[in-house]
Amino acid sequence: MASVENIQLNAPHPPRENAIKAFGAVLPTIKSEIIKSRRNWDKHEPKMWLRASNLSDEVLVSFQLEDDLVMVRSAPTSYGTIIFGKIRIPAIKDEHGEGFIHVRIHDPPNRQGTEDVRFHSLFTDEGNKTRDGKPTTWCAIQAADTPLEFFNE
Repeated sequence: MASVENIQLNAPHPPRENAIKAFGAVLPTIKSEIIKSRRNWDKHEPKMWLRASNLSDEVLVSFQLEDDLVMVRSAPTSYGTIIFGKIRIPAIKDEHGEGFIHVRIHDPPNRQGTEDVRFHSLFTDEGNKTRDGKPTTWCAIQAADTPLEFFNE
């Protein structure tokens, strides 16, 4: 399993055509996972998706990769390539600025093309932990200046 200690992510950069195609291969899954994540978090910690609380599911996932996938990073692993993407949610512009989600996908090494690309996870930040490890902040919608870093959720 990849960890921040055993991979080397490339520098953040705008997506090239291959990244757009890879994310496009799993776009319906990304969108359904965003909706599932919000519904799940709303049951026990609605602060996680608070910045999107006034948006319908349809508006929340109305982003277009060609316009809204603004940054990517990737790293090779022994089991393929992991790719991280920062996707703008166009409907979120609030006191924190524009809103973004961070997505992780995986491209196994066994085939050329994107037919075997898989969704891995969404970054949901449970931060500012107390001494006993309990989070005090929750954030699925990131700010423009939130770095696109390794996550394993």
